[in-house]
Amino acid sequence: MVLFRRTLGEVLRATRMERGLTLREVSAQARVSLGYISEIERGQKEASSELLASLCSALDVPLSAVLRQASVVVAREEALGRTTSLESARPAGDVVASAA
Repeated sequence: MVLFRRTLGEVLRATRMERGLTLREVSAQARVSLGYISEIERGQKEASSELLASLCSALDVPLSAVLRQASVVVAREEALGRTTSLESARPAGDVVASAA
């Protein structure tokens, strides 16, 4: 399984770097902590839709464009059979899903 949060983070980082922006600049503009943006870019945290909208606004890019680009990357990885096993992608002991 391709981890969408990792792909999305890579797209966000590439977009930020293409625009010549630092994490500090995006953090100030989006009003999101620098550390949290860094974790999102590294695929360690999942961003809410509100947070993604703030980041995209700070990057001056439509949310739909970021999601489309991430979707294309995921589709390409799936087509090439490059998958990341859920077991190897998460630290031991993490819960993937639970029923309440």
